[in-house]
Amino acid sequence: MKPIVLISFICLFMISCKKQNPLEKIISSDAPQIVNVVKNIEKHEVQILYSQIDRNKKGQVIFTDYEFNVSDSTYFYPASSVKLPIALLALEKLNELQKKSIPIYKETNFSTEQDSTYTTIEKEITKIFAVSDNQGYNRLFEFLGQNYINQTLNSKNIDSRISHRLSIDNADNIKSQSLVFKKNIRDSIHLYKQASIKNQPITKLSLEKTLKGKGYIHNDSLIQHPKDFSKKNYLPLRSLHEIMKRIQFPEVYSSKECFNILKKDHDFVLEAMKTLPFEVGYDKKEYYDGYVKFFMFGDTKEDIPKHIEIYNKVGYAYGYLTDCAYIKDTKNNVEFILSATIHVNVNEIFNDNNYEYDAIGIPFLAELGRKIYDLEKRRSN
Repeated sequence: MKPIVLISFICLFMISCKKQNPLEKIISSDAPQIVNVVKNIEKHEVQILYSQIDRNKKGQVIFTDYEFNVSDSTYFYPASSVKLPIALLALEKLNELQKKSIPIYKETNFSTEQDSTYTTIEKEITKIFAVSDNQGYNRLFEFLGQNYINQTLNSKNIDSRISHRLSIDNADNIKSQSLVFKKNIRDSIHLYKQASIKNQPITKLSLEKTLKGKGYIHNDSLIQHPKDFSKKNYLPLRSLHEIMKRIQFPEVYSSKECFNILKKDHDFVLEAMKTLPFEVGYDKKEYYDGYVKFFMFGDTKEDIPKHIEIYNKVGYAYGYLTDCAYIKDTKNNVEFILSATIHVNVNEIFNDNNYEYDAIGIPFLAELGRKIYDLEKRRSN
């Protein structure tokens, strides 16, 4: 072989190796949890995003991103993963109100007009990350309103549309509830009162595959038509992944792209994201460590080792399972960001509570997390 031809071959080989997508290799794994999904991968609507994290000599973060089957224009139901931006936006709105000399903080008591009890934004965010509490999300949703949510996310160039509350009647009511904030719940004096907000009407999404399945249960009857998701919440995987990057590594982004929250609130939300249920008082038998930590530990009830920190938000509903996580192993110098979604609804009927979460979905996400973790351990050596 001539020298010039040999050099060209070597260069092409090196470029090819450099561009090799590790997700493709993982998807072709012979692990049964992976094989079980890959044989029907289109039906399972799998999407995966993976960011390797390196640092240069100045300590600046460098991302190397890989993706598998990711499409912003193909709809999947994000379920509780929408709670991540809502928690961050609640802290951002608090910061904005404080700048207007309104003395309310994440620890301040508040109540919505339909609540019989008072709570705090701090408590609701803690519940959102510890056990994916729906009521906590709905209370923050009332505080923000659809207009604020969507306008603020849009201003940060985050593609999304949050339109409704979760697991309640009239979830998509465009009129948000009024709220009052008090220093002490027995006080008659309000630190801040927010009137009810009439938000913009919800329009249909112009995306692919918003009609899903063969039918759905409604009022105990089977409706033999695809379920229409076109007015449901929309948070594509790329947007979810970007939100995780921005809250974990805000220094990489412009101030306009980041969430404008106080440092103490930023520290608080990071701590909440990695908190395990038992650490905030939930029964460990029911809410085991992997309860809402699908990657690596979702398919086991064993304790998560102390040196592995998982900052994440999951979603599961209508047969969709999603996880977005920044995973850090302080012992082995490992860190990466992983986001994935999968659909498990073999009979293609919605609202029948017959989804293969435990049989197919969670084992796939857990094994995917372990495969990426093993890859990262080899990278760190």
